[in-house]
Amino acid sequence: MKTRNISAIVAVLALAISVLPFERISAQTDSNLPARATIPTAIPTAVLPVLPSVAPGYRAPQVAPSAAQIIGVTQQPFVGISLQDAIAMALLRNPNLAVSASNFRVARYDIVQAKGAFDVQLHLEPSSSFSVQPPQNLLEAGPGEVGKYGSGPSAIFTQGPGDIIQHQSTFQYGVGGQLENGTTYQAGIQQQRTYNNTIFNAYNPYYLASLNLSVTQPLLKNFGMNAAKRQLKLALVNADATTAQALIDTSNTIAQVEDTYWNLVAAWRNVAIQEEALREAILQQQSNVRLAKRGAAAPIDAVESETQVATFQDDVFSALENVSQLQNQLKSLVVTDAADPIWRANLVPSSDVGQLPSAGDLETIVAQGHQNRPEVRQAEDKRLQADLDRAFAKNQSLPQADVQATYLSNGFAGLLAPVPAFLTEICAPLVACPTPPPQTQGTMAFAYHNMWAGYFPTFNIALVVGYPIQGNVARGLRGEASEESRQAAILLEGVSERIGAEARNALQSYQSALSRLNAARQSREAAESVYASEVRKFHQGASTTFLVLQRQVQLAQARGRELQAQTDLNQSVVELQRVEGTILTNNGVNLQTLGTEALAR
Repeated sequence: MKTRNISAIVAVLALAISVLPFERISAQTDSNLPARATIPTAIPTAVLPVLPSVAPGYRAPQVAPSAAQIIGVTQQPFVGISLQDAIAMALLRNPNLAVSASNFRVARYDIVQAKGAFDVQLHLEPSSSFSVQPPQNLLEAGPGEVGKYGSGPSAIFTQGPGDIIQHQSTFQYGVGGQLENGTTYQAGIQQQRTYNNTIFNAYNPYYLASLNLSVTQPLLKNFGMNAAKRQLKLALVNADATTAQALIDTSNTIAQVEDTYWNLVAAWRNVAIQEEALREAILQQQSNVRLAKRGAAAPIDAVESETQVATFQDDVFSALENVSQLQNQLKSLVVTDAADPIWRANLVPSSDVGQLPSAGDLETIVAQGHQNRPEVRQAEDKRLQADLDRAFAKNQSLPQADVQATYLSNGFAGLLAPVPAFLTEICAPLVACPTPPPQTQGTMAFAYHNMWAGYFPTFNIALVVGYPIQGNVARGLRGEASEESRQAAILLEGVSERIGAEARNALQSYQSALSRLNAARQSREAAESVYASEVRKFHQGASTTFLVLQRQVQLAQARGRELQAQTDLNQSVVELQRVEGTILTNNGVNLQTLGTEALAR
């Protein structure tokens, strides 16, 4: 007996020890908190603001209900529009996309303009000059005229120096330009015909033809990378960035069109839900009126159902207003012209939900986003721009060392002028007066022949060296390139982070929308069953008007939640495609035709 008592005592002690808490548990109160609540000694008085008298005597005006219609459209027949047609119209006519496509084309023209620095420049310069100069001495004068000094038999006739008359016609032509590696070149020909009546000229007229070739080759600074080449490379990078921006705008616009389209689908279905609820409320009111007239129901039941009818009528007008707003929003996305006939159309979406895509895992979505998203391409273009500026800065920090080579070939020819008489007398002791070389006697054709033959060449080569002492230009360029590289890295990291966050949100929204749609469908089916049961009970006298009306409201709300869940699911699919970057390829985006029908009449 004593042993059994000891065993019982030990068991009780073990049980007590096992249930006593040795650490704080979640339901255990804090020792600093009061052990019990204290009843207030006085009821607190509400602190209310002093209200002014606003519009005293105001009452809502008595107005008649307007027609249930959408403003600015032909009510019937309805015009069906598919999702693909809406997207196609937006790609061709959306005003924002038309501007993006224009910027895309402008960037392409910038490339053409930058290439102009390397165009071959054709140079043509005809000229003509005529001058008459007074003679300064006998050796620099033209043929004289017979002059008369005095009169009568003692008059003296003499021939003095005449005016110097010169007529010169020149025509210069050639080509020049610059290569991408910095080489500059010039090649030109100048032909000249000169008439000069100076008596000591051996030729009159005489002809000149000269060939001028020059090449300047940088060896350090401006070799490989120079200002013109930098502008061309930057234009190429900018064009690619502009292309990426056009794709970004297109992706966002397509997403807006799809979201608006599915919202319009939901809006039209919501009108049907609200109209169905209104019809059921009207039937309930009619039933209550008949019961009240027979004395089987209180008159207040009919009034109560009438209130519900007015509430559902208000919901119908609100749903119709939402349809109107979404129609205008969709139209503004797919057309540019304010006079387009689509503005008068009563649009009704005709595309069904279709097959839902199989969403991949988070890593796959992020990888596709990095591969397909134009934002990544735009960030890479920022890095390429920084690399170009860094290469240009490095080149500009080098000293100048340019090799210049020129070659000049002169061709001369002319028609021999008569030898003055006094020169003939001087040459009398000689066998004959010396005459110019035979190859120089002729017209312009002989001058060109002598030029190409290289009878009178001139060649020059030089090395031009220079270096700025301070080097501020190169130092500033290096600083800008360093900051641009930092910006590019930050931008690329930000794009990567944004893609990851958007992928998480999009996948979460998609999976949540699937679950919410399933739950909303079950809720709607249950609400339909409950409402039908409540109506049967009401007709059997086992329910009240309040409960029937309450079930009507619950059914309308359940249908609305299911509709919203379906719309959210459709839009989550659109967001997934946008995040993955497949929204462009799925819709066949072509930048060459983007916005081509904007403002088309």
